[in-house]
Amino acid sequence: MRDGDARVWHVSGEFAARYAGGTLPEPDAWSLEKHVEDCAGCASRVSDAVGATTAGTVLAQVRAAVLETVLDPAPDPVPETAPTPVRRTAPERHPVGRTTSERRPAERTAPGRRPGRPTAPRPRTRAARSSPRPPGSRLPRLLWAAGPAVRGAWLPAVLVVAAGALALAYGAGLPGTRALLLAVAPVVPVTGIALSYGPHADPLHEIAAATPGGGLRLALIRTVAVLTVSVPLLTLTGLLLPASGAPAAAAWLLPGLALSLGSLALASFIGCRAAALVTGGGWLAAVLGPVPVASGDAGGARLAEQLSRCLDGIGAQSAWAAAAVLSAVLLTARRPAYDRPLGR
Repeated sequence: MRDGDARVWHVSGEFAARYAGGTLPEPDAWSLEKHVEDCAGCASRVSDAVGATTAGTVLAQVRAAVLETVLDPAPDPVPETAPTPVRRTAPERHPVGRTTSERRPAERTAPGRRPGRPTAPRPRTRAARSSPRPPGSRLPRLLWAAGPAVRGAWLPAVLVVAAGALALAYGAGLPGTRALLLAVAPVVPVTGIALSYGPHADPLHEIAAATPGGGLRLALIRTVAVLTVSVPLLTLTGLLLPASGAPAAAAWLLPGLALSLGSLALASFIGCRAAALVTGGGWLAAVLGPVPVASGDAGGARLAEQLSRCLDGIGAQSAWAAAAVLSAVLLTARRPAYDRPLGR
């Protein structure tokens, strides 16, 4: 299945025949289907192999029937209405005494056609009869692509976190609310990603992962949807909370991005939910673990101090940026793992 260059992968005739006969192992079949999306030569080889089988003959018959139906649709039934009376008019006389029909023979009535009777309109094709798709029909598809987390219970949970932080700060007067929000914020997108992609999140995950738009592409689309919702909402909430010595409201963005990419990369090994537990739980343990149990101003101040060591300064932010880049590189290297269903 390889040519002279060891780095280039191509489908051999044997693999194409085994795929057409249904004897190719499932992982190899997934790899073959993914490869022929971008390789015209291998796609033609596989198509010829499938066409030589009994299934290829049936597919050719189905294709011919579909094309015949689309290109030559049955005309719409003509409604039975009363014939419209045709008003006869006198022939137009030419100045030299000849009628128009005598002067222009090319415009005379065709043989077999009754004069004075209107011609029935030609039947429209199905494309012309079909009404344009309403703009609102795109919303369900966008919500499906965004993922179960955005259209499910995760979105209300994010709103509850934001509203709860504001209520604790201004309603209960709890100090250090911004620090508490910054400690939880990086875990929110990780949780959303874990709830958006995987067999546990989507009943059609296996089918979606096998489509050209599935796999890592679908996971990244749903990750972007989760970040689009959580980043502005949590950052705005942090801006509205009193500082109380905590880092800036946007200090969690790079850690949140690094944890999200790290969770996607780790999911290629152990699955989405386990990866979310490792990355999210590791962050919470690193931030909240060194903070002793305290109440009132002491607890908030200690949490803010711990967050400042993890988030504040060029060194800390540079480390998070480097972690995000390394996670993206690992995710790119592990991209083929998303071509098959991930572990639960």
